[in-house]
Amino acid sequence: MIQQYEEKLLTLIDLMVETASDDELFAGGYLRGHISLSAAECERGGIASLDAMNQAVNDSLKNAQSELNPADQQLVKSLWLQLQQSAVE
Repeated sequence: MIQQYEEKLLTLIDLMVETASDDELFAGGYLRGHISLSAAECERGGIASLDAMNQAVNDSLKNAQSELNPADQQLVKSLWLQLQQSAVE
């Protein structure tokens, strides 16, 4: 289940490429790593809950927030919320 969710999230990012702004492309690329890392950690830990996967990505983003300036943090958070909503529709 986690793997399918990860694939859906990454596909949504890939589909944005043709129409995304530079900021959206940056945020999507940045999120790819956090999503894949979090999915791998969930699978390794035997966690199948999508809520747990979402929380793992949130935690990963929070732990890395010093990597981004506040404007970029907001871009990433906004795209992450959009992806979560789109992935469950």
